[in-house]
Amino acid sequence: MATEHEHEKGEPEKHEHGHHEEKNHTVVVTVNEQPVKLHGEKATGAQIKAAAIAQGVQIQQNFVLQEELPNGKSRVVGDNDEVHLREHLRFTAIAPDDNS
Repeated sequence: MATEHEHEKGEPEKHEHGHHEEKNHTVVVTVNEQPVKLHGEKATGAQIKAAAIAQGVQIQQNFVLQEELPNGKSRVVGDNDEVHLREHLRFTAIAPDDNS
């Protein structure tokens, strides 16, 4: 019993600056200025929106999710696009017909 769940799903081990990336790893990001807790090291756009909705953010699953980048720009995160989760990521979710 030396290693406990070290190699789930056959993924290679990652050691980033002593971080132990485990499935119960929790980060807090913001969606529309509201804190949202996410578990794991990555999530798709759909998973981020679902978590936000479950935690009371007033958005819908079909909203367009964007990641706010440090340079003042943003990028659209599609429902199937994976985001590597880390603390303080900022997202906005807007209704798909907002820019008509």
